[in-house]
Amino acid sequence: MTPEDLRAAVAAGIVSEAQAASLATLANQRAGKRATLPQEDEPFEFFRGFSEIFISVGLVILLSGVTALLAAFGGFALLTLVPLATAAIAWWWAGYFTLKRRMTLPSMVLASAFGAGVMLFVFSVLRQVGLDARALGILGFLASAVALMLWYRRFRLPFAAFLTGAALLGAIYSLTASASNLIGLAGPEGYRAMFDLSESPAFATATLAFGIGAFLVGMWFDTRDPHRLGRHSATAFWCHLLAAPALVNTVAVTLLNGGGTGALAVALVLIAILALVIDRRSFLTAAIVYIAIVIAWLMGEGGGTSWIFVLLLLGAFITAIGTWWVQLRARVMQMLPDFPGKSRLPPYGSTE
Repeated sequence: MTPEDLRAAVAAGIVSEAQAASLATLANQRAGKRATLPQEDEPFEFFRGFSEIFISVGLVILLSGVTALLAAFGGFALLTLVPLATAAIAWWWAGYFTLKRRMTLPSMVLASAFGAGVMLFVFSVLRQVGLDARALGILGFLASAVALMLWYRRFRLPFAAFLTGAALLGAIYSLTASASNLIGLAGPEGYRAMFDLSESPAFATATLAFGIGAFLVGMWFDTRDPHRLGRHSATAFWCHLLAAPALVNTVAVTLLNGGGTGALAVALVLIAILALVIDRRSFLTAAIVYIAIVIAWLMGEGGGTSWIFVLLLLGAFITAIGTWWVQLRARVMQMLPDFPGKSRLPPYGSTE
């Protein structure tokens, strides 16, 4: 919002002069904070110090002890309520560690315990009803996803978006996976069929659709914080970490089966260009690491050393892009015509 926009808003009676001044001050502060960041930085915070690691270890041990205590003294009749009680305790403690102390890693531990507790509770309850394994998986993962959405709404923890997406992916896999799909995980040939759009259309398409959805959600958050300063950007980071492997999972295996490594190389270049446009190294890193793992596993099973050279080329590729990321992104953004949302992407500098 420009100063002219603020003056027009004041003249139209939308905001007062005091509110306009506060908005201008906030905008200047955000711009100043972004200016202090390194040009090549993609802000991300996993923990703020070793104290958070220390507390997280303590929380894991304490939650384990509380769960064991509830199971030991609750009796068989209350055994199914133990996971729910653990989830409730995690919610209670998050009021202190997340809302009051603003600790990142302990909050992630508590969110994980909450989601797992809700899922296990639903599993244990529905198992007594006599539902089959597919229904158990779908309902259990969906319940966990809904609970984690409530967690995100209450505590505004970006990592909760990752857990929510993982739970939704579990529900999708429970819905679309077949016995042959699960058996296929035992070897490379089965894996190729499992994520090939032509061999397993329902399962592979569901994975691809989830990846596209996670990417769009990530972009929704990204465009609301193009300078990467707040919660929206951190939430987008976790969404992109989910989106990249899900997209590559289907694309890489389908291209390897149909067009070989040449088609996969073209897809990798396109993924790199997309990552440059949205300015997300995390998206490209997750995609390339996943491609490397898939290629090494599938080609390594067949013997030979060709997979070693593939990994060398991938390593050189990502190193080069990471080294000249700012210049490459500036070049790509300058070459691209104006498109909807381009102005809401992170700013880009010169090609020098």
